Amino acid sequence: MVGLVHRPESAHARQIPPRPTQRRRRGPAVLSHGGRLRAAALRYGIPLAEWLDLSTGLNPNGWPVPAVPPAVWLRLPETDDGLEQAARDYYGAPQVLPVAGSQAAIQTLPLLRPPGRVGVLSPGYAEHAHGWARAGHEVLPLAAEAVDAAVERLDVLVLINPCNPSGVRFPVARLLTWHERLAARGGWLLVDEAFMDVTPGDSLAAHSERPGLIVLRSLGKFFGLAGARVGFVLAEPALLARLEEKLGPWSVAGPARWVAARALADRDWHNATRSRLHAAGERLWRLLVRHGLEPAGGTALFQWVRHPAAAVLHESLARQGILTRLFQDPASLRFGLPPDEAGWIRLQYCLAQLSGAM
Repeated sequence: MVGLVHRPESAHARQIPPRPTQRRRRGPAVLSHGGRLRAAALRYGIPLAEWLDLSTGLNPNGWPVPAVPPAVWLRLPETDDGLEQAARDYYGAPQVLPVAGSQAAIQTLPLLRPPGRVGVLSPGYAEHAHGWARAGHEVLPLAAEAVDAAVERLDVLVLINPCNPSGVRFPVARLLTWHERLAARGGWLLVDEAFMDVTPGDSLAAHSERPGLIVLRSLGKFFGLAGARVGFVLAEPALLARLEEKLGPWSVAGPARWVAARALADRDWHNATRSRLHAAGERLWRLLVRHGLEPAGGTALFQWVRHPAAAVLHESLARQGILTRLFQDPASLRFGLPPDEAGWIRLQYCLAQLSGAM
């Protein structure tokens, strides 16, 4: 199932030109991750402040961080500061382990198993396959439609739900069936739910205490707090204890823990932000369709466009100071959300120029 949106946007459509100056091409053709804004600024000669960065899939209007009390900076992180309870309440999970972004877990979990056969959703966030391969496992890229047939020959199945960048989604019942088949042989189902916050009812968090089921969550996307480097592993206590021992003490900085606990507890902001992001995701889908770039999938935070000329489109937008995320296999672009009305107008104008030229 692909996460497309189909309801009309509210129309605001004054056409205002973006920066018209084109810059000389520099540097490598593809950036390894979204958000490499400084590299793009150097490559295209456009100052940082003049970019519209749509490359990350982050909420561009994240949780408003208050001033951190000075005392928080003076002490080592403390595990009785309320963060774990706030996370259990927010995710509806029996057990949680805070980590330095879900990336810390992605790199460390493969070390907790002997080398085996690991199926990884493809296309998907490339760090998963990289982490398992680096730890000596045999990694098998799997298309979404091939997962069911592959489960019996896997030791670990790694899924991203909803998938980044394709937007493919897996229903809870199907995931639990795959988990049962894996767990019966001592296998794991690892599900990265980095983009799940807008649709919490589709999460596996409430089931995460089952042996062999691991769920990753992060404050980077929905909360727009990628720089805080706070994520959570939801799993059975014995596995969390092994992972915690491997990571060592103080894996999340004290100020980041202080911010995360308050962000997770702000239910009014959660509800208002879910509504706003649903509307923004629909608006982005409509805008892309109107200019001949119908998404193949997406979420409320991004839309994914497969196009044979994706590299040309990426380059053309970048020359106008709009950064998207380019993928080579398959050739595609991921568009995140503009942060404000000026950004929406600028994106609309540039897409109109591109569709006219093509």
